Amino acid sequence: MADAHDKDKVIFAATMAATFEPESMTNDKLEAATKGHGALVIPVFAAANSLAEDIFCPIGGPEMALMNRMTMVDAAAPELPLDMVIDKAVKASMRAGASPENAALIVAALAYFSGSCARSGVPLGNRKLGAIARMHAGAPRTSAIALVTGKFTHRIPAFPAYLAVYEALMAKKLTTVDGAILPPFIAGGAIYGHSALGEDYNIPELAYNAAKVGTGAMMQSMEGAGITAYALWPALIGAAVAMEIVHPDALLGEKFGKFGQVDSALLAGQGARDAAKLPEKLHIRGTHEEYDTAKVIGDFGLILKDIGGPSVIGSMALSEIFAGFEESPMIGAGFSGGPVNPPLGHLEGDCVPAMRLLLMNGGDVFAVAEAIRDYKMNSFIDPEVALCALNTISRKAEQVTRGSITKACILASEGVRDRAIYRRAAHTYDLMKAGKTVAEATRTLDEERKAFVEERGSAILSGFTGRKISLKFTEIKPHGRRTDKFTARYWGFDANASYDVTIDGKTYHVENLSGKEVPAFALEGKNRDNPDWGTVLFAGAVLTQELMYIGHTIINITVPAAVAALLGVDPKKAAKDAEDGAYLTRAIPGAGEKAREVAQLANSVYEKITTPFP
Repeated sequence: MADAHDKDKVIFAATMAATFEPESMTNDKLEAATKGHGALVIPVFAAANSLAEDIFCPIGGPEMALMNRMTMVDAAAPELPLDMVIDKAVKASMRAGASPENAALIVAALAYFSGSCARSGVPLGNRKLGAIARMHAGAPRTSAIALVTGKFTHRIPAFPAYLAVYEALMAKKLTTVDGAILPPFIAGGAIYGHSALGEDYNIPELAYNAAKVGTGAMMQSMEGAGITAYALWPALIGAAVAMEIVHPDALLGEKFGKFGQVDSALLAGQGARDAAKLPEKLHIRGTHEEYDTAKVIGDFGLILKDIGGPSVIGSMALSEIFAGFEESPMIGAGFSGGPVNPPLGHLEGDCVPAMRLLLMNGGDVFAVAEAIRDYKMNSFIDPEVALCALNTISRKAEQVTRGSITKACILASEGVRDRAIYRRAAHTYDLMKAGKTVAEATRTLDEERKAFVEERGSAILSGFTGRKISLKFTEIKPHGRRTDKFTARYWGFDANASYDVTIDGKTYHVENLSGKEVPAFALEGKNRDNPDWGTVLFAGAVLTQELMYIGHTIINITVPAAVAALLGVDPKKAAKDAEDGAYLTRAIPGAGEKAREVAQLANSVYEKITTPFP
């Protein structure tokens, strides 16, 4: 049992125990993720590590870097350096649990953002990035009909885009060129495909209009399923369906740009972008590099038409890869770019920024780490737990494959994670020495986090909406509409959150957000005549979910339990009481068991560090 003079040893032992292994930090099922079950976050890190290793090969000096040779466009050789790079990355991703189809999608996406071209354009030895990745993965060829959006409560397969595009084709609405009036030997050859009729008129029209129609159909179908039509995946599928029809290697006429600069994929990207109302430009987090949205969407249409049939978790992984853009909340990309920190299975969003930062900094992982930490500190409601979560998943990924991407992410987050644990251990020690129980200590920690989320979350919501927003929770408890014992303990499965929110000086009260107010708004039209009410519900949804998803980082339970055990409480009781008091961190089950293990280990560490040596 610790005495009053060894607070430093208590904090040290609690810290070492809480960070013993990645699983000690979280309720998320990390071991399952090493084989791709339910999420592809570790296969994405594995592929990114592999690609980074080949881009910055340490053997032989700078001349061995494959970056320039990865971007090769015109080559008739049977194999390129890119083949070797893709093959290694695909195998790394599959060893980490990705199926062949999902591995191909992950690697093609990461290779594209590393600088590889989406197409080659060589007529006989035709290479395209999606097909290269699919072939190295050994995935079967299929069409874009196999594509599916990421899961936004539901997911929508590509069929609506096909239906709309092919109905428009049969109605002759996508191009002003009517194939019925063409003389023989025009279509199918250079007189059409690489001449005025094709490159100046038909191909641009067909690519743009087909992608626009397909994207619109996907968005309508999402709305018909009762979900928000987040723009990214409808645009990607719309572009992919268009590129299945349109001549994929056509270079458009001079009115679109100089020879070789504008291809059919760009027009498909423009059609999809316009239908989805995406911004003109996208920017990588950390580097602020600017990408033309239409080019990115069109290139991914070209990639996706050849990639095979990735599953819904493959689509979700690609969404999270796109979370590397600063605009990810606007375009409906993944959740890992913030401002809410999601469960660990979604945390792929730092892989592309890390790769681009490595390129910008010549492979210097310490400079990359600084940049990652900087942008995450500015992108999240609670950047401390966001960086803790990044540290946890990066360390777990390193159990599967090590590399500069995971190393940079660990370096970015290590100090913040250590500070977070130190602060909780010291605070708990002081509270318990002042007579508080461990349950009272964990409740205090949760109350402090709630206040932080309210304050910082209100500021972030104000910046995002351009309105002055201030939100305070009046109650957070379980049983928004259930009555069972399980959800009575773990509120994340049936939240009953109430709050007051002030918008530009006018205050509204919401009672039971998810159990009553959201269904009433959606089904009964309650308050839909109030132009502020959508913002009222949006603000509460953002901050409530920030608190609900805390199962990814459970240090408000594990660290106090360790301190309590070191101060003489039985580890089993310390763990149970710590979970009992942490009414917010106790969102999902599992923290009590982890806390008991951490508390037992803390006692062992303390015993050893206080035993004279040798």
